[in-house]
Amino acid sequence: MDLKEEEILGDGIDAHWYYRAKLAALRRWTADLRPAALLDVGAGSGHFSRKLLELTPAVTGTCVDPGYPADREEQVAGKPLLFRREVAATGADLVLLMDVLEHVDDDTGLLAAYVGKARSGACFVLTVPAFQWLWSGHDVFLEHRRRYTLPQLEGVARAAGLQVERAAYYFGAVLPLAAGLRLVGRLRGEDPRQARSQMQRHGALVNGVLGALCAVELPLFPHNRLAGLSIFLRARKP
Repeated sequence: MDLKEEEILGDGIDAHWYYRAKLAALRRWTADLRPAALLDVGAGSGHFSRKLLELTPAVTGTCVDPGYPADREEQVAGKPLLFRREVAATGADLVLLMDVLEHVDDDTGLLAAYVGKARSGACFVLTVPAFQWLWSGHDVFLEHRRRYTLPQLEGVARAAGLQVERAAYYFGAVLPLAAGLRLVGRLRGEDPRQARSQMQRHGALVNGVLGALCAVELPLFPHNRLAGLSIFLRARKP
């Protein structure tokens, strides 16, 4: 999770439609897995690792982020969650890079570095923002370098040494709304190169409506290779 977004949402993150829907998609994407150990790369606050420790049989998690001021440990649902500035190697059987690759210049290099640290058979789950034509001031605010298409992300994963198992778009149900808001912004003269956050707290009505749209989409999302705001990719280290 991006810490800039967490600063905006604060303790409202669990109620926000976007993060509730993303967690639901992550759980569906990994429903057939029984990971014992998680590695969450670029984890920020560790939101997704915390939720997986609470909701799945995973027994330990490690969050890696060079932005941490120091290494530390916490307990989540009675399970250890480690926060580390770096790791030399990992025995994790599930490795998450949730909205990480778009932040770095060398996305293939970063992913390959963690493929090299992982054990054979480890499953990788990647998420990134989709479609460069959706670029906006929010991408600038979050310090993104790029947005992706499915073939582009699949190419990065393969170049990094992974075997792609599946990839799909998500948030297709809210794509027309997001595209419309960007179009309105352009018509108003907003510069897509100007940093401008679009993340905000919402009331129960907005969270309910947008969350319901994503819930309707959820059963179909693993098969969606057409369009969406985000991409989910699952791959394995040979």
